Amino acid sequence: MSKGVAITGMGIISAIGNNVEENYQSLIESRKGISRISKIKTNHVNDIMVGEIAFTNEEIAAQLGLKPDNSFTRTALLGCLAAKEAIKNACIDDVEAYKTGLISSTSVGGMDMTERYYYESFENKTVQKYIESHHAGDSTQKIAHELGIDKSFVTTISTACSSAANAIMLGARLIKSGELDRVIVGGTDCLSKFTINGFKTLMILSDTYSTPFDENRKGLNLGEAAAYLVLESDAVVQKESKKVLAYVKGYGNANDAYHQTASSENGDGATLAMKKALKVAGYNAENIDYINAHGTATGNNDLSEGRAIIRVFEDAIPDFSSTKAYTGHTLAAAGAIEAVYSVLALQHNVIYPNLNFKTQMKAFDITPELELKHKPLQAVMSNSFGFGGNCSTVIFSKEP
Repeated sequence: MSKGVAITGMGIISAIGNNVEENYQSLIESRKGISRISKIKTNHVNDIMVGEIAFTNEEIAAQLGLKPDNSFTRTALLGCLAAKEAIKNACIDDVEAYKTGLISSTSVGGMDMTERYYYESFENKTVQKYIESHHAGDSTQKIAHELGIDKSFVTTISTACSSAANAIMLGARLIKSGELDRVIVGGTDCLSKFTINGFKTLMILSDTYSTPFDENRKGLNLGEAAAYLVLESDAVVQKESKKVLAYVKGYGNANDAYHQTASSENGDGATLAMKKALKVAGYNAENIDYINAHGTATGNNDLSEGRAIIRVFEDAIPDFSSTKAYTGHTLAAAGAIEAVYSVLALQHNVIYPNLNFKTQMKAFDITPELELKHKPLQAVMSNSFGFGGNCSTVIFSKEP
């Protein structure tokens, strides 16, 4: 049975970079990827700002070596790019050498193609393949096939904005139990009219840059992205003399059972998730050096999460910030995006600035980190809180 869960590879594509290095450079240079939407025809084009990836579907398909008549949705395309980078980063030549699995997460699934071709599909059989790619598991299956592990343990998680964090958690548990030796975990989501219209209906989209933890926050920016991490057992790491980027030290999931699209005002689920993660890690609150907060810049989330952080850490609040002002809120992929950012923070001993902040919240006196900060880090906590009250926390560390 494995005790340590090592991260040996990472891959990412987001609005601020097409790979891990580009994302890191954007983070330390405070370079946002937020703009007016350009790739989707929407009535809300002048009402919202989003984190959009520059590549077209055709450009990504060409990078992956896919045939022009492929049935890949944008969600699947983004996921394949990030997952392949993670495998390459982990220096894996033979994915079948060990018991390997894939746990991928998504909220949007193939909605981008469904909304484009649904009505046409009744008359044109050639586009029906896109409708068949609608379900959440399709992108997972395509990623698994591209990685050569489609006959291994492959599953999909869709728990809203905590999805990728839960994928990491499940992967870690499968390694700890000895069920698998290696797991690729993460998530992928693209922008679509469906999500734009849905979040617009909830009245939580900002018409300008999002301002996490600011008193005058107006709402979130949606984003599209994909990120994956390679988790491996200590036995594989030792046998292969693998370079370890960081470790999955602790994790916790809870539900505050309060509302379908809002967190409880006092952050009950978030509090439980953070406490559970600390317990699994064998840590006390003072062991956490930095919190990569969920920080969506919505009125409800930032109030709820801030209160939960105070409940868990009391008078010793660690440095914290949200990175969603860089990328937008990437929905199911968010937990994996921010996992990569958390590992990079550990590797480089940096804390990213909470962009666009101007006014202190009146509800409490804790303030996010506003400047790029260099300090020794041993453990980073990453929060991902989803609709339906599904709250997840993962702790990453330098030591197993």
